Amino acid sequence: MKRRDFVRNTALGAIGASLLHPFAILARPDITHLKSEDLTLLPKIKDNYAQHFMAIGDWGRNGEYDQAEVAKQMGLWGAEHPLDFVISAGDNFYPKGVVSEFDPLWHYSFENIYTAHSLQCDWYPVLGNHDYHSDVDAQLRYGKLSRRWDMPDRYYSKEINLIKGQDKEDGPVKEEKKEKAKAKALLVFMDTDPFLHESKADYVTKELAWLNDTLKNASADTVWKIVIGHHPYYTVGPRITNYDTLTMRKALADIFELNKVDIYLSGHEHSLQHLVPGGHTHQFISGAGSELTAVTAGISYSRFQASENGFMYFSLDSKRLNVKAVNVEGKVLYETELTK
Repeated sequence: MKRRDFVRNTALGAIGASLLHPFAILARPDITHLKSEDLTLLPKIKDNYAQHFMAIGDWGRNGEYDQAEVAKQMGLWGAEHPLDFVISAGDNFYPKGVVSEFDPLWHYSFENIYTAHSLQCDWYPVLGNHDYHSDVDAQLRYGKLSRRWDMPDRYYSKEINLIKGQDKEDGPVKEEKKEKAKAKALLVFMDTDPFLHESKADYVTKELAWLNDTLKNASADTVWKIVIGHHPYYTVGPRITNYDTLTMRKALADIFELNKVDIYLSGHEHSLQHLVPGGHTHQFISGAGSELTAVTAGISYSRFQASENGFMYFSLDSKRLNVKAVNVEGKVLYETELTK
C-alpha cells in the first residue's frame, strides 16, 4: 500500500468513527459510569434516620484543655457516622469572645482545630456569656467569610426535613411514607445572656415574644421542637441553684410546656447531662468541649451526668430522636431515645 493510500484510509476511518451514534459508543461494555458519590469518602456506619447532628459547647480555648482532642474525636466519629451539621451551644471563644470577624481566634480556636473533612459541614451557633465580652455581632459577620459558620442573627430558627425516603440514596418516597412526606423538625436558636441583665429587659421581652410565636406557629408538619440556648434551665452541675439557672427556668419553663418543646439543648455547664425535670421537655447539656466542671449524682431529675470531655450526637426522623453522649476517646457513655 502506498503511503498516500494509507494516510487516506486512516483519515476516512477516523472520520467514520466520529460519526458513530453517541449511544453506540456509550453502550460499549468497557465504559464505566461513576457519580461523585462513588468516589467520595462516605460514612462507614449507615442507619435509617433522616438527619444527624453533633452538639458541642464551651470549646474555644486555642486547642487547650482537651479542646483539640475532642475535636479530633468529633472528626473521627463524623468519618464513621452520618453527619449533616454541628450545633455550637455557646461560649465559642474564651476568655472574652472575638473583637472582629478577623480576630486571630477564628484561626486558633476554630478553623485550625476542627479541621477534619467530616466537620466541614454547616455549623449553627448560639452566643454564650463569654462571647458577650467583645463584639458579639462579629460572630454574625463571620458567616459572610466562612463556608460553614452559619449564624444569621443573635436568635433565629431553622426547619429540617425528616423523611429519609427523599434522600438521593432511597429514591422517591414510598407509598407508606406519603402521609408523613413533609415531616420536619423545628430548631430554635436563642440568645440567652441578655436574660441575666436587667438593663436588657426590653430586648428579652421582644425575644420571648418571638420565641413563643415561633413555637406556636410552627408548621403543621413539625414533629420535633428543639430549642437551643447557652444557659440551661435545669442542671446538676455547679449552678443547680445559681441565679443563671433560676432566671432561665422562670423565663422558659411555661413557654416550653405550653408549646410542647421536646428538647432544650444548652451548654454553660462544662459537662454532659440529660435531665427530665417533669413535663414535656427534656434538658440536654453538652458543654464539655474543653475545660470541665463537676457534676452531682443522685438528683431525682437526672438521667445521666458525666464530667468528661466529649460531645453529643443526635439522630432523628419523624418517629424517633436518638441521643448519644460520646467522650473524648469515642466511647458512648450514655444513649437514650425519645419516640413519637
